[in-house]
Amino acid sequence: MILTDAGPLIALIDKGEPDHDACVACLPNLSGPMVTTWPAFTEAMYLLGAAGGWQAQESLWSMLQQGDLEIAFQGPDDYERMRALMHKYRDHPMDLADASLVRLAEERGLRDIFTLDESDFRTYRIRGRQTFRIWPIGE
Repeated sequence: MILTDAGPLIALIDKGEPDHDACVACLPNLSGPMVTTWPAFTEAMYLLGAAGGWQAQESLWSMLQQGDLEIAFQGPDDYERMRALMHKYRDHPMDLADASLVRLAEERGLRDIFTLDESDFRTYRIRGRQTFRIWPIGE
């Protein structure tokens, strides 16, 4: 299972995205299904709609329906932690989608993230200590 940010979801679907080829080439190297959060999914859905209309959005829904993508449930216990993370990184700043992904990493013990926001996820820490392994760059 690999944490997945909005950027790669968009790039996988939109062939006009500069990172499309890198994201497609990265897929065979990822372990298990992609997992994301509602904030990251919503961001991808919005940006795909603006770029490619309902057809691009339908492709994202298809990824979910086919089991290539999972949306993790996050509830009230997670909200306070996301708020605390956004406060901690307020000088960076951290958006809600990133906070939800860092929280999910903490909860599930995940370290690998499929993201195009390398600089952000090089800054963030899991439980304040552990760094992320970033894909498609990967380390």
